[in-house]
Amino acid sequence: MNTTAASPMSTATSSSGRSAGKSVSFAAELQSMMFSLGDARRPLHETAVLVEDVVHTQLINLLQQAAEISQLRGARVISAEDLLFLMRKDKKKLRRLLKYMFFRDYKSKIVKGIEDEDLLEDKLSGSNNSNKRQKIAQDFFSSIDQTGELLAMLEDDEIDEVKQERMERAERQTRIMDSAQYAEFCESRQLSFSKKASKFRDWLDCSSMEIKPNVIAMEILAYLAYETVAQLVDLALLVRQDMVTKAGDPFSHAISATFIQYHSSAEGCYMKSYPDSPESTPPATPTAPSSGSQHPGKTAPGALGNGSAGQDSAKTKQRKRKKSTAACGVEAHSDAIQPCHIREAIRRYGHKIGPLSPFTSAYRRNGMAFLAC
Repeated sequence: MNTTAASPMSTATSSSGRSAGKSVSFAAELQSMMFSLGDARRPLHETAVLVEDVVHTQLINLLQQAAEISQLRGARVISAEDLLFLMRKDKKKLRRLLKYMFFRDYKSKIVKGIEDEDLLEDKLSGSNNSNKRQKIAQDFFSSIDQTGELLAMLEDDEIDEVKQERMERAERQTRIMDSAQYAEFCESRQLSFSKKASKFRDWLDCSSMEIKPNVIAMEILAYLAYETVAQLVDLALLVRQDMVTKAGDPFSHAISATFIQYHSSAEGCYMKSYPDSPESTPPATPTAPSSGSQHPGKTAPGALGNGSAGQDSAKTKQRKRKKSTAACGVEAHSDAIQPCHIREAIRRYGHKIGPLSPFTSAYRRNGMAFLAC
């Protein structure tokens, strides 16, 4: 992955941002988020660290491009207009962002204690005094939209298929949960980057930027960060499903060479971490026959008995090792998303197919397309 800065003005931002990302970590929160998005109950720490690195890199690059646009229009801060401009070519994700901004406005009204009658009056009269985020989007689209396609998204009531699919997966995930697991799942679903605004700002090291994002821009960045995590989990679950060998599938042998490389290296590290596992245990050394007056072509009965006893003891040890391994929780990680799944998902997402593939995504500047916009 190329993390080259998008502009000379933000080179310092990139280097300081990476150092800030190492001192401030969202790995623990990301493990809970990944669990609520479909991963195992105890996601792997190394997977969460890899996801954090991907999300941090993409947001830093996004901030750099937004700073370029903000500087071109002579603004002193990065605002929502700059991020909307970057997302204008991906209509589906832009539509989902506009819905998020609508619900943020609606939540602000509820928090301020506005009654339902006032909400209805505002909607009928077209008053936008309390629809701050929607008004920003509407005014900006009116200035750049010549076809009316962007403005039509503000009135679009289409069902969010991505959110619907995630909700259905969460419903299937909770069917086998007990009350304690379900309480933990509900608590994990409430986590977001926006609820830890100060930590999120330090994570991006916004204090060292020349052009800093304002409050609404930070809300959008927090939303895009969570969407990046969600899409990484979505793609990783598909990769994990594809890698399961299916009986009678003629394409099961066509596994990506990149995945095999990462998978084999991950398995090697796993075996080194647990040298006492049954798979890495060498076979038992056979016992030599006792020397005596026995015929050289025959084996002593005692040697046969000792050999079978040795095999039984080896099998017993293997069973004990398996039980101890399960007790330590190692086998519970078999259903968790592995780092190789994340890498393979990123490789597939950025893979170019066909002669027009460079034009299928809006962002190819840094060698990898943005996941959330």
